[in-house]
Amino acid sequence: MLKRTCIAVALVLGVAAIANGIFMLIDPERWYFSVPGVTTTGPFNQHFVRDIGLIFLFLGGAFLLGAARPDLRIAFWAAPSIWLLGHALFHFWEVAAGICGPSALARDFPAVTLPALLGLAITVWAIANVRGAAPAAGRLA
Repeated sequence: MLKRTCIAVALVLGVAAIANGIFMLIDPERWYFSVPGVTTTGPFNQHFVRDIGLIFLFLGGAFLLGAARPDLRIAFWAAPSIWLLGHALFHFWEVAAGICGPSALARDFPAVTLPALLGLAITVWAIANVRGAAPAAGRLA
């Protein structure tokens, strides 16, 4: 059951990241004005939004590939999770530095911190799953 849940989480993270990336690439200005809090980070920059849109395509693809390739799951889930964690930590730093108020953390939680925590959780599960399977495989050989 836990395996199915982790794979389902990876699929949701993957599809959501790809959808966000496509939105950023196709209509960066609409994305900029649609996402709560983005307009407070600086003026609209089409190039920058599209750059990050490409990153989200790669993040989403990695989560989906990890769901499909158990042999490479740790790397495919760890890489986007590290980026997402860095992004979430940056948001915490902005509050600590006084750039944003603490309310920004609550506002950003669903789209910034939650995906990072979910990515971390499924990556930790994937690592534990491989470690747990290694001794059993060794005993069978």
